[in-house]
Amino acid sequence: MAAIYFFRSEIVIVGLLSMVANVLMLAPTLYMLQVFDRVLISHSELTLLGLSAIALFLYVVMASAEWMRSKILVLSGIRLDDRLSARVFGASFDATFENSGLAGANAVRDLMELRQFLTGAGVFAFFDVPWVPIYIGVLFVLHPWLGFMAGAFVLVQGGLAWWAHWKTRRVSEVARAASGDAHLYIQSKLRQSETLESMGMVVHLIRRWRLRHNRSLALDSTAQSMLHQVTAVSKFVRYSQQSFALGMGGLLVIGGQISPGAMIASNLLTSRALAPIDMLVAIWKSFARARAAFVRLESLLESYPAKNRVMGLPPPVGSLSLVDVIARAPGKTDPILKKVSLTAAAGSLTVIVGSSGSGKSTLARVILGIWPDVSGSVLLDGNPIGSWDRTELGTYIGYLPQDIELFDGTVAENIARFSKLESEKVIEAAKSTGLHDAILRLPRGYDTSIGEAGRLLSGGQRQRIGLARAVYGRPALLVLDEPNANLDEAGELALMKTIVELKSKGTTVFLITHRTAAMTANDQLIVMEDGRIKHAGTRDDVIAALQRPQETSLTTSEQSGGG
Repeated sequence: MAAIYFFRSEIVIVGLLSMVANVLMLAPTLYMLQVFDRVLISHSELTLLGLSAIALFLYVVMASAEWMRSKILVLSGIRLDDRLSARVFGASFDATFENSGLAGANAVRDLMELRQFLTGAGVFAFFDVPWVPIYIGVLFVLHPWLGFMAGAFVLVQGGLAWWAHWKTRRVSEVARAASGDAHLYIQSKLRQSETLESMGMVVHLIRRWRLRHNRSLALDSTAQSMLHQVTAVSKFVRYSQQSFALGMGGLLVIGGQISPGAMIASNLLTSRALAPIDMLVAIWKSFARARAAFVRLESLLESYPAKNRVMGLPPPVGSLSLVDVIARAPGKTDPILKKVSLTAAAGSLTVIVGSSGSGKSTLARVILGIWPDVSGSVLLDGNPIGSWDRTELGTYIGYLPQDIELFDGTVAENIARFSKLESEKVIEAAKSTGLHDAILRLPRGYDTSIGEAGRLLSGGQRQRIGLARAVYGRPALLVLDEPNANLDEAGELALMKTIVELKSKGTTVFLITHRTAAMTANDQLIVMEDGRIKHAGTRDDVIAALQRPQETSLTTSEQSGGG
């Protein structure tokens, strides 16, 4: 709402221009009255010429007012988009991130829909409606019965607009949600087209998609049917109004109460009085969509306000500590991490192992400060990780998730995180992961486009580019989640060499892995089980602790057998 209020001066100007345009809409009526009741009686060509010149001047002013208000609304729409687009993108990103889904995926489309409505012709109906009483007042001047009849038709058309809103609002909202659900479903599946095609899953997913699609079509058909009913009734009222206005005028002319010119003028005035109401009925569906988009955007921006820039902190050294951390999935009550505490000194290597589902990947996200629902303390250099400015902190953080997401662009742009390209840093990151020679063999080297999500690369190439992106700029904190999943032996050796090199230069590294080779170079080994740290310490201490229960179990078994 504050963004709309920001354009209050433009709204006032458009309102004033609308006043000028609507008042001058009386010019054709007055011209007709003068021609019929003065020129045709006096047969004065000079009078006709003078009236025509005045009318032409007024038409130019009226057209200029309408053009100017259209221009102002278009420019205001551009300014609105410029003012809100970045905020909407950020809020939709935060909503999607915190809800681990697509909560804000349609926010940018909502902004576009709102802007298109505000800059379209339909919005003028709301500026023209307040001037309807002026036309009805002029009709009352011509004859009270003409005013009463026009007022009755305006009330009927206004009731139709309200009826259209009441009847179609709920169905239209549900239909839009169903359409969005079907669209997002198929979009998410298209990203996995190779898997679907190879295992013959397409036909089964088409069946599931059609269920969503058919529901969307049924709801949209219901909404369209209701709207067509309203439109048909509105047309009936409009055509009836034209005939009845002319008939009423004819009756009054027969009775000698008005002139023939007033009869024709009253018909035009009645049509003009009803024009904004007709427009409201015609655009109501668009208005309802724009209003719903506005409500969604307002709710989104209130829930995810613009982040205040926090006070700058010195570049992080990389020491990290977690104290009694509890992490939950959004909307869930059972925690994934259960009072996890650990400490990692700057420049240390911590290896985290554990079975699938033990909470390793969640712990990685908590360490980075990107898990949405966390209680306890996550401290980087003794400061809560949320107290850092994320944009500044991001340059000192490296992260390689299990599911590597690359983006449409060149190899160099992906490695440089789409920031300003610094060739030396890009090449250094590529060389540290053993990727430099492979990149040079690509068609355009570092300038080779990788396609959406890196679809033009192999799994191993995506893994290495993701790793190069993570180590770009020698981060202070590096978190690697199964970085060797798609690497061959040479790639794994390059990975370990990179980790050792970064560690020697002061980078704090957290490595989540199932490979035992990575356990030999660590400063700390952590074993996760059911969301808790079961064992933590040096490699030898943890391995001894893991073997102790087995030795105890074997001894107990031997004693039992001997007995």
